[in-house]
Amino acid sequence: MTTSYRQPGVVLTDHHFTVPLDHDDPAGEQIELYAREVVATGKDPRDLPWMVYLEGGPGFGARRFTGRQAWLERALRDYRVLLLDQRGTGRSTPANRQTLPLRGTPDRQAEYLARFRADSIVRDCEAIRPALTGGAPWTVLGQSFGGFCTTHYLSTAPEGLSTALITGGLPSLTATADEVYAAAYPRMERKNLAHYDRYPMDVERVRRIAAHLAERPATLPGGHRLTVEAFQSLGTFLGSGDGSHQLHYLLENAFVRTPAGPALADAFLEGVRERLSFAGHPLYALVHEAIYAQDPAAPTGWAAERVRAVHPRFDAAKALAGDEPVLFTGETVHPWHFTTDPALEPLRETAELLAARTGWTPLYDPARLAANEVPVAAAVYHDDLYVDTAHSLETARAVRGLRTWVTDEFEHDGVRAGGPRVLDRLLALVHDEA
Repeated sequence: MTTSYRQPGVVLTDHHFTVPLDHDDPAGEQIELYAREVVATGKDPRDLPWMVYLEGGPGFGARRFTGRQAWLERALRDYRVLLLDQRGTGRSTPANRQTLPLRGTPDRQAEYLARFRADSIVRDCEAIRPALTGGAPWTVLGQSFGGFCTTHYLSTAPEGLSTALITGGLPSLTATADEVYAAAYPRMERKNLAHYDRYPMDVERVRRIAAHLAERPATLPGGHRLTVEAFQSLGTFLGSGDGSHQLHYLLENAFVRTPAGPALADAFLEGVRERLSFAGHPLYALVHEAIYAQDPAAPTGWAAERVRAVHPRFDAAKALAGDEPVLFTGETVHPWHFTTDPALEPLRETAELLAARTGWTPLYDPARLAANEVPVAAAVYHDDLYVDTAHSLETARAVRGLRTWVTDEFEHDGVRAGGPRVLDRLLALVHDEA
């Protein structure tokens, strides 16, 4: 059953689907998927090809647009767009601290979540495509992790694609989780130094906040424990176009005077909570390292935590003991996330089991990608915080016919910040108009 309704300039239709939890067992347990169709007002959807959008993450449902926001403005000229909530997100059988106990023990929860990677997401797409397109291939637009899914799509089911568009999401075909983070920490350090060069007054502000938290970890609204390490993870700001500026504005009002002396301001703590809480996207923390796992014999084993140990400049205690700036981290998940965040604490044992899990299957087929015949274009952002640029360009060379637009005009959120321009550039590339 579908329901249609209107927003300014668009007609929206809700779609609900049932797909197997395990596509290798189609008669087994079923889960529900949700997707929202968007068509420009005045256009007949029957005259338009489909574009399916795969959101970044993992763990984020498709963005809830109002009208023709961001890249939708350009897409709706030529397509009817399907905004898919990937399994476990949004309205697609959400997986979180409230729902996962229905699976039973942490062992069973971990086994369940092992089916929430790109391979299952692509098979979901292929399961619902015939009902929507009548069997015709469609265009996929993949942002960040959505680009990882798109690369898997090209590896396993290219017959389902008429065109593939990727923004900030060309993954390495072979890098382990350790190798991904070995590349990430130097990149994060560069982002930190660029921030402090732009806002030198933040060096002392950050040191003061870190020193305060080292003595007295704070409790955020909702019960989140703000430790020094948790504070450092505000480096996620530095991966977006205006993130450095937003981080600066948050830091400048960190302290207020109280009868008991200086204290961290409620407004600051609330701003930190909004940025650090995983309540809205717990899958990001639970399966984040699993999206890089491809060796059946090797667990991810908290790779980001292990690699951090060989980058001493990210050790806040050492920085505070000397005169070095305290560096922020970003795009990493650590065991302590599951002891400081109330949205994750009940899932700590499940997370440990996923980190220790073996038997992961390869996600990409280099031979098939080398013979690719699907038109593909990718936006690669220079020094992207979240996806290593060198890895992306190596993959671009390995996919037959893939055309890249390498730019420093945008950061990782370019498809949101750049909206129509980014999508227009990619469409021009695949249509040989650039």
